Amino acid sequence: MDLSLSTRPEGDKTVVEVGGEIDVYTAPRLREQLVDLVADGKYHLVVDMERVDFLDSTGLGVLVGGLKRVRAHDGSLRLVCTQERILKIFRITGLTKVFPIHESVEDALAATD
Repeated sequence: MDLSLSTRPEGDKTVVEVGGEIDVYTAPRLREQLVDLVADGKYHLVVDMERVDFLDSTGLGVLVGGLKRVRAHDGSLRLVCTQERILKIFRITGLTKVFPIHESVEDALAATD
């Protein structure tokens, strides 16, 4: 399985659409995307994970790293996910307390810190 990535601006935020598997093989591409966005001054990110089929610990690490990067610039990283199997991973690891998780991109874009 492969990883698909696309980004688009939405006002002062950037939506990152992710699809496929985020694992040890594909996570570096997501990390590079997040690093590039922050380097370009995009500090408020919404990561849409609705098309993610699989997420492992490497992928979780990349998301946490992305959160740290945007927070270093007083930014935010919000997740969009309604898939129970992916949400379960965030609950088990306690990351639901770290990441704001929304049911739609619109909800994530409307949220404020």
